[in-house]
Amino acid sequence: MALDKEGIAKRIAKEVKDGYYVNLGIGIPTLVANFVRDDIQVEFQSENGILGMGPFPIDGEEDADLINAGKQTITALPGASYFDSAMSFGMIRGQHVDLTILGAMEVAENGDIANWKIPGKMVKGMGGAMDLVASAENIIVAMMHTNRAGESKLLKRCSLPLTGVGCVTKIVTNLAVLEVTNEGFKLLERAPGVSVEEIKNATEGTLIVDGEIPEMQL
Repeated sequence: MALDKEGIAKRIAKEVKDGYYVNLGIGIPTLVANFVRDDIQVEFQSENGILGMGPFPIDGEEDADLINAGKQTITALPGASYFDSAMSFGMIRGQHVDLTILGAMEVAENGDIANWKIPGKMVKGMGGAMDLVASAENIIVAMMHTNRAGESKLLKRCSLPLTGVGCVTKIVTNLAVLEVTNEGFKLLERAPGVSVEEIKNATEGTLIVDGEIPEMQL
């Protein structure tokens, strides 16, 4: 059975290590903060100027002045700090963020990512994504494996305008966990009940299957 958005976030949360500084992109990545283990210390950073984000607030306890880069209301953990966006991007560009988790519309087998613009549609701009993918050494993409038409989003080459080149390290989709290698997408894990054949059929780019592929542990 393919994962839902929360399932993707749960699996990505396992990639977050003790002591990490982590930036969460808009969409599925924002859910990751809800599933990080309680026994580790993690600092979530948002490029609009907060370090120390917590989980989403309980209904009725939202603070409209406390938001993330996606304008969603958030919570702040004890010791959280606030600063202007220049300081925030100084942290990002200075490579002080250990892990960046982003959504994407397309990822190419060489690690290129397209996640900001669809030609012909109005957008406000690239936002912080360009800085994040240019500066971070560990970039995990959270996305659906195919689009609404059933077409693969894991491609040989991206067709949409690129946000970054050769930067993605790992992808977690509703079907699989994949690592970007020099040879293509290496299949590491499959979603519970999803076959390797289903993943092959949903992947346009080169898919490397080496031996028995375990199911994800959520």
